[in-house]
Amino acid sequence: MATYVHRFADGGKDDKDLLGGKGANLAEMVKIGLPVPPGFTITTEACRAYMRDGVVPPELRVEVTMAVREIEDAFGRQLGDVRDPLLVSVRSGAKFSMPGMMETVLNVGLNDASVRGLAEMAGDERFAWDSYRRLVQMFGRTVLGLDGDLFADALDTLKAERGVTSDVDLTADDLRGLVATYKALVLEHSGREFPQHPREQLDMAIEAVLDSWNTDRARLYRRRERIPDALGTAVNVCTMVFGNLGEDSGTGVCFTRDPATGHSGVYGDYLPNAQGEDVVAGIRNTFPLAHLEELDPTSYRELLAAMRKLETHYRDLCDIEFTIERGKLWLLQTRVGKRTAAAAFRVATQLVDEHLITLDEAISRTTGEQLTQLMFPQFDRSGETTLLTRAMAASPGAAVGEIVLDNAQAEARAAEGASVILVRRETNPDDLPGMVVAAGVLTARGGKTSHAAVVARGMGICAVVGADKLDVDLTAREVRVDGQVLRPGDVIAIDGSTGEVFLGEVPVMDSPVMRYLSDGLDAGLAAAPDDATRELVVAVDRILEHADSVRTMEVRANADSADDALRARARGAQGIGLCRTEHQFLGERRHFVEAVVLAESDEEREAALADLLPLQRGDFVGLLEAMDGLPTTIRLIDPPLHEFLPDLTELSVKVALAERDGGADPRDVKILGAVRRMHEQNPMLGLRGVRLGLKIPGLFALQIRAVAEATVELRERGFDPRPEIMVPLVGSVREMHLVREEALGILTEIGRGSGHLLDLPVGCMIELPRAALTAHRIAEEADFFSFGTNDLTQTTWGMSRDDVEGAFFHDYLDNGVLTISPFETIDALGVGALVRVGVEGGRSTKPELKIGVCGEHGGDPESIRFFQGAGLDYVSCSPFRVPVARLEAARAAVEAGGDATL
Repeated sequence: MATYVHRFADGGKDDKDLLGGKGANLAEMVKIGLPVPPGFTITTEACRAYMRDGVVPPELRVEVTMAVREIEDAFGRQLGDVRDPLLVSVRSGAKFSMPGMMETVLNVGLNDASVRGLAEMAGDERFAWDSYRRLVQMFGRTVLGLDGDLFADALDTLKAERGVTSDVDLTADDLRGLVATYKALVLEHSGREFPQHPREQLDMAIEAVLDSWNTDRARLYRRRERIPDALGTAVNVCTMVFGNLGEDSGTGVCFTRDPATGHSGVYGDYLPNAQGEDVVAGIRNTFPLAHLEELDPTSYRELLAAMRKLETHYRDLCDIEFTIERGKLWLLQTRVGKRTAAAAFRVATQLVDEHLITLDEAISRTTGEQLTQLMFPQFDRSGETTLLTRAMAASPGAAVGEIVLDNAQAEARAAEGASVILVRRETNPDDLPGMVVAAGVLTARGGKTSHAAVVARGMGICAVVGADKLDVDLTAREVRVDGQVLRPGDVIAIDGSTGEVFLGEVPVMDSPVMRYLSDGLDAGLAAAPDDATRELVVAVDRILEHADSVRTMEVRANADSADDALRARARGAQGIGLCRTEHQFLGERRHFVEAVVLAESDEEREAALADLLPLQRGDFVGLLEAMDGLPTTIRLIDPPLHEFLPDLTELSVKVALAERDGGADPRDVKILGAVRRMHEQNPMLGLRGVRLGLKIPGLFALQIRAVAEATVELRERGFDPRPEIMVPLVGSVREMHLVREEALGILTEIGRGSGHLLDLPVGCMIELPRAALTAHRIAEEADFFSFGTNDLTQTTWGMSRDDVEGAFFHDYLDNGVLTISPFETIDALGVGALVRVGVEGGRSTKPELKIGVCGEHGGDPESIRFFQGAGLDYVSCSPFRVPVARLEAARAAVEAGGDATL
């Protein structure tokens, strides 16, 4: 039989699964000898039994009775005694802090009779009635579910009638009348009298905590934070100690160091003659904690000693709640304190310098999400702003620029030195040139995994998407929003962290941490406006330097140009994990691809490919030179060829209108025929990747030749290029064999002609379930694997990333089918299982097979931890996220059991 009740002395801080966060920390404080009022914790097992059976376990009532009697014997008071009553508080306490859970109920045990005994015991009638009105108010709101405004309005009305502004100015008679008012509200709005039996109050409060685990707001919060529904909450019952017994009593909250800066010192708030909820509720102005030294030097010294003891014991910044009852200090709660992103890095390195934690532990105390917050550009909000609209924050950062509506406009204005914001209904691969030069992207449609969002995050530029109030009219060349008309050249500002869109200039600048990551420590320190920021930059540098020394996975970047590669290298990338060569065929080069498609003979096609060769070779020379000495994985062309051709509908209309008006351009007619021949209903599952390379002779050969010639050129110039050729969308070992055979032939030919040994690795992407399941066979023909988790997720779920989010993702997140998009964080149970199968299969054939990941998941912290466990050699992500991946890969290694380094 389960034991549902544990005394505070029975557990410790490692028992959060059973006792919840509050209960585990209360037990830990008792264990180390700090003054905690007697109490007990009802375990999460009781909540799980309650959820399963729909009733409170019968054994629980018995165990609660035994625990209450122990407290009564220890304190010499009895629950509900009319002369000297024992009162308790009831609080929820799940393993994870959950704002959706029930609020605390104080003073449980008071009733119409015991309130008089409390007044006599305390020698303070006002205190007793103040405690009683708090119980009725809290009980009505949190246990009976009444609107809290009913009680707040009654209190405000009474204060107005008495001509006072604070509740402490109300007399005992005022509060006695307020209790009657509150009890009448309970009867009127709940249909029942306020319960007078203390044990009934306690049982109802306990059951209300258990019920609160499944309230709508609690379930919503758990879905958002991905907290399992099956955990359940604990319930903490604690003997009441009173901070509202006069000026020698009070309550407060303190931190062992500043949660905003991380600096050691005396930080917190204190409120004399008050109960704990008063500080949190903000109904009275608090005093700085240092004020307590003047009021009660003894309690102040005891509190400082307790703070030091807790920080030493937890080896971290601690958040503490305390009450002083007539000069006696009591600690009511502690936890590892929440802190800002900047404070997280400062505190971690401070604790290392104080020899309280190791550098490995410092890595575990900081997160990629916190580092990301420190990297974003910042708006200067000191001036006035005009908000145009608010939409979905898709890619964090801040950008100011002129509105541009297409690629040509974006490139022209950017070439003239203007900062531009690309504004579109939605984006597609054709918009990449405009996105490359834009400071930010704003779309009227789309979600967090739309094309605009994904590409913007990958490029490290900010994006706001799904701004449905925008009417982007390309015909009129204007953008309308709420009756206001904006045109190209008008300046707007977008905040990718909040989704806000502003009219006009809002000053923006790189953060000092971003300057450090891009240009080095000296640049970051020079950009820091004060000592605190300089300390922050140094802290980030120390943690990232150590992260690089302990992680076992390499971090590469996804980069398609020399500029992207240089940015990635400056931010610590150890190579390129994905160069998407199709991006090199856009813009002015599209007509070369059209020529390949329109070729009517082998000679015409070979001539068209020959025109592309020097351009492609030049791209690879720049990329490989930028990554000199580092591995550079070049993916052969992947998307369907039709993506490089005009849109079928637009071209059909153009030709039809031209024919109506006297004759269409023969070239347009020819292209239209080719586009129609190549049109596919589901192109992402059609003629693309390796299929395209095998279907169109010479296409892959062109790219492989360009890589080989670029390698030879750079070697002869004294560089050390290290390209790796990657074949996309492989599903069969035979596909891989055919491409590999062609590649080796070209490499041998060029190597013999140049006198260079071109033993370049030829590997493939694993992005289809069949590839993962037959990885043991594909590995026979592959020198390396790289998981393309974007397509692997699409093909495993049967979802098109660009289509499903707007259609039903919102519903799936609301109803719990999904807790997060599988395109943001890897689906460990489904897609992750295929990754593990692929790794095991590949290495069963080649034990030393190098395996990485180049999908968007390569920069996601939770996914990185999964890849560490799956045994991958590297992750690859956008240049912007390289520092995040460096930190998270180290965190994953430390969690997996790395060395603790001082």
